[in-house]
Amino acid sequence: MRRIDAIGITFGIFVAGGLAYAILQLVGLDGQSAGIWSQALLVVGLIGWLATYLFRAGSKKTTYHQQREEYEKAFLQKQLDELTPEELAKIQAEIELGDK
Repeated sequence: MRRIDAIGITFGIFVAGGLAYAILQLVGLDGQSAGIWSQALLVVGLIGWLATYLFRAGSKKTTYHQQREEYEKAFLQKQLDELTPEELAKIQAEIELGDK
């Protein structure tokens, strides 16, 4: 994520809180109650986002984990492609001996 993206998200959350406050005042709540409820909505949203992040991190479905898996697969495939047929046969024989 770039710095400008983080600034944009922060600004968007700030605007969403202000809009929630204004809407709650238009519905008929006084300023103090509207402030409390708009903050409560933002906190619930934050906790919801945190829960989804923890779930993705726990199940290893974050962008970092996906990129790392793709890199490891590509790296191993490149190493495998660089092996000579003799080296490949030797490794295969070692694996077969290890299975017995």
